[in-house]
Amino acid sequence: MNTKLQFFKQIGKFLLLLLLIAITFIYAMFQGGFVSWFLFYSFLPFALYSLLVFIYPLSDFYVDRTFESAEYKAGDELKVTLTLRRKVPFPLFYMVLEDVVTESLFQQSSFQKAKSMIYPGFRREMKLSYYIDELPRGEHIYSAVRLKTGDFFGVFEKDTVIDCKDQLLVYPSFVEVQYRPLENRYDQGMTSSNVKIQKDTTMATGVRSYQPGDRFSWIHWKSFARTNELMTKEFEERQSHDVLIVLDREYSAAFEPMVTFTASVIRSIIKKGAQVGLISIGKEHHSFAIRGGEEHQGQLYHHLAKVQPDSQFALGKILQGEGLNYSQSAAVFFVTASVSKKMIMSVNNYSKRNSSVVIFLVKAKGESYTSEEKALKAYASSRGIWLKVCYDGEFSSAFSEVKRA
Repeated sequence: MNTKLQFFKQIGKFLLLLLLIAITFIYAMFQGGFVSWFLFYSFLPFALYSLLVFIYPLSDFYVDRTFESAEYKAGDELKVTLTLRRKVPFPLFYMVLEDVVTESLFQQSSFQKAKSMIYPGFRREMKLSYYIDELPRGEHIYSAVRLKTGDFFGVFEKDTVIDCKDQLLVYPSFVEVQYRPLENRYDQGMTSSNVKIQKDTTMATGVRSYQPGDRFSWIHWKSFARTNELMTKEFEERQSHDVLIVLDREYSAAFEPMVTFTASVIRSIIKKGAQVGLISIGKEHHSFAIRGGEEHQGQLYHHLAKVQPDSQFALGKILQGEGLNYSQSAAVFFVTASVSKKMIMSVNNYSKRNSSVVIFLVKAKGESYTSEEKALKAYASSRGIWLKVCYDGEFSSAFSEVKRA
């Protein structure tokens, strides 16, 4: 219905323009004289231009969008270049161009739309660049480019939408965190090692007498052939510094700092050569196995780029209903913006599984540290759980006190 209405409005304007041409011509014919004919000939070029604008198809335009870089992280500057090309160099007096993108891109920008006016003239190719000073984290979808033009009188206004789809994935920002593997933990007031000793079966350092429980593959067959006694290979022992990070996606003003902190810790752990896993708890739970390497870091960052604060329940309630599947030798880091006694009681179950457990309570800049949270920190410490308060902008020292604990 709207399309038909627009069509009839355009036809009406077209007929009105023809009527105006006819009126000025008739006036010149009957009135005669320089003034009347000057009026007619002065009006005629503008009227003919308006008719040509009415006929000229905006579908003649092709649009190409390019970004200055292939990867961005939150806080970076974005430069977008739009290139318009056309086959027919029809003179256009003006054109309003709007880049159609999800509103999430302008969360931290001073403007809300990527919209500008250009003056094409006879040019067949035009370029327009715009900048966004501070990119927000997330997935931003570019769907199309909207073009709008018209004549001198504003009688005919034409617009079209040209499909030009792109996806911009902005990864979370990160800071340099001095990560240090945890060496001990509180266990009801006494320290005990959290490090599970693992044997590196790629490097045998000697042999010893066989003991019940040794694996069949560890038997040193050459010694058995010489002495007729079962001997077992001894391997170099190494410590496990695997880490599992649990991200609480309940809505909070500190959610973006939480994502930044998580990304920073992941980067620091993998940089140290350790392995890290991630469990993201929200409307949908996402679990990533404990692994290392840049490829694994890329997968975790890809998830953190899209993650949203959509959890409908508190973390303590979720942990009571669901268990975390992870290696018992791995340290567990809970990253949250709120803490409660119920949550600490739920987290305490993992502390009993011979794992180091740390709760990182992330706060936005200027947010206060309440007396209730101080009491909960003491309660967590009595349960063998270290609770560390981390303020946005001070993440680099997040592990300094944990190390001393």
